[in-house]
Amino acid sequence: MSVHPSYAERFGLLDGIDSFDELMSDPALEERFHAFMQWRDAAPAPDVATRDTTVAGPHGPVPVRVYTPAGPRGDLPCLVWMHGGAFMMGDLDMPEADRTAREVCARAGAVVVSVDYRLAVGGVDHPVPLDDVLAVVRWVRDGATDLGVDDARVSVGGASAGGNLATAAVLRLRDEDRWQPATLLPAYGVFHPVLPPGSREIDELMVEVPNLLRFTEKETAGITANYVGGPPESADGYAMPALADLTGLCPVVMVDAQYDDLRRSQEPFLEALAGAGVPATRHLVPGVLHGFLNLPADVEPVGRAFQLIADVVATPATVVPLV
Repeated sequence: MSVHPSYAERFGLLDGIDSFDELMSDPALEERFHAFMQWRDAAPAPDVATRDTTVAGPHGPVPVRVYTPAGPRGDLPCLVWMHGGAFMMGDLDMPEADRTAREVCARAGAVVVSVDYRLAVGGVDHPVPLDDVLAVVRWVRDGATDLGVDDARVSVGGASAGGNLATAAVLRLRDEDRWQPATLLPAYGVFHPVLPPGSREIDELMVEVPNLLRFTEKETAGITANYVGGPPESADGYAMPALADLTGLCPVVMVDAQYDDLRRSQEPFLEALAGAGVPATRHLVPGVLHGFLNLPADVEPVGRAFQLIADVVATPATVVPLV
């Protein structure tokens, strides 16, 4: 399948933007990039109840937004969700955070807790963002009754950098708490400090994608270096989970984009999970690019991807097809 036409017709918004450094230094270019990523003319996401609060963490309060479905409370499934942004961008209002949370909350009848972890900027680096995520997962697990959540149906997930953080949190919960959530749900995550070699299939697909939306070995290594506060080689398995012992993890459902250089990390990570005996399923969403959870549900197959995530959250560890 070719790149989804909803992307192709908007690629013009990226004309003349050659790098993220350039767009982050020019508000007009940054506005065009966000217009490309966020589909601001889209129909609104589901209207569900929300409340903003904070969770105590080792580095100070961690802001979270709690989404609650309509209907009776008590014994509901729950998803703890982390947005992406290369560990240095993103917030609770970006569509990948807010829209995803609303869609999953409404479709699964689940409580969703979206985490505004500290970003790796201004001297912040690993493990601070991960510590924030871990504090929130423990808060949900230990306060499940107060949240109206079934503590046996708590899933942990995230997109891109958030998928990394979700996976690393599950590793630390295994090692430090001897506890696992029901399911781990990383979407188009990155798990290696430097991208492994590519495949001919991925290389041929990615020629359709503007350079600004590509992840090169150099750029990925730079993202890692910024996150860990040192050379990529200094990363450990909690910073980059492909370096970790993966045995004993809960079931994993990966949701990835067909047009994404980070498939070079996702595909060997899936193999590593299988080699460690972890029940793992991967769904490759056709026609879409990295970051597709920023898109509205009416851009299919994005709506089906939202439904897939919701189905897994509602019935943890269930393998469901993307149809």
